[in-house]
Amino acid sequence: QVQLVESGGGLVQAGGSLRLSCAASERSVTYYAMGWFRQAPGKEREFVAAISSSGRNITYADSVKGRFTISRDNAKSTAYLQMNSLKPEDTAVYYCAADPIYGTIWSDGGYLEVWGQGALVTVSS
Repeated sequence: QVQLVESGGGLVQAGGSLRLSCAASERSVTYYAMGWFRQAPGKEREFVAAISSSGRNITYADSVKGRFTISRDNAKSTAYLQMNSLKPEDTAVYYCAADPIYGTIWSDGGYLEVWGQGALVTVSS
């Protein structure tokens, strides 16, 4: 069973940048789509971005388009989320996920096989 560990969260001022990393425990994640979700206090978890196993297909939530960039390095079994121009409303716990399927299940709230424990991102105004 693949396990995911997020890192890179922290406190940043509005307008700043952070990069989250999601390291997988097994090389088999190379065959998985990977992505990011977030959950702000008192709100439901929401989709942020997803990337196919090859890295050729990428999807973003409208709220982060143009500011966030998802990428992956299959040689390191790691996915990344580069977050620029951060806003206070980006404050949330960010979760990494992985699933053999890349498609609408990511943005439509479908079941995803593997989840990380989450990393807190706090953006101060």
